[in-house]
Amino acid sequence: MSQESLHAILFFVRVAEAKSFTKAAKRLGISASGVSKSLTRLEERLGVRLMNRTTRSVSLTDDGATFFERCRQILGELEDAETAVARGQTKPRGRPSI
Repeated sequence: MSQESLHAILFFVRVAEAKSFTKAAKRLGISASGVSKSLTRLEERLGVRLMNRTTRSVSLTDDGATFFERCRQILGELEDAETAVARGQTKPRGRPSI
């Protein structure tokens, strides 16, 4: 999986959580149009529409809801893995000196 794919999935999850491209973009520190374009490419790559978009609202399609639940779980596991590794690096390593 490419870095672009991971970013697109992260953007998708954040938009679904916020129910807004603008709010998600602010949280991610990028433009709303950048988030939208990334999501459109993700939908094209998957061959399925994930979100219904209007000028006033964003909602998940049935496929989008299924994808969201799986992606949110996976991102949570990745965050847990990063935390575990970061904690592990604060512990001393190697053989004790005598």
